[in-house]
Amino acid sequence: MSVNPKLEKACKDALAQFEKIGDEKYYDIRSKLEFVLGSYGFDGNPVGLYEYAKKSAAMLKKYKEKHPRQISKKMLDSIEKAVEDYKKEK
Repeated sequence: MSVNPKLEKACKDALAQFEKIGDEKYYDIRSKLEFVLGSYGFDGNPVGLYEYAKKSAAMLKKYKEKHPRQISKKMLDSIEKAVEDYKKEK
């Protein structure tokens, strides 16, 4: 799988996780993720995916510190790996 589909999957996973958490303080990141996913589907430009996958990973990691059982390490690792792979490619 190339980098862009990995980033797209990472953003979808992050969005699903934020929706599962259900806290209103994550409303902004959820709406941004929905926007960049739609934008990527329209124009194929992964820059927004990269930016918000990176932000999502940081936010989910911070959330995991207080709620370790609610965020899977595997999912967090896959988001971080997609971000790293994109950075290496550019």
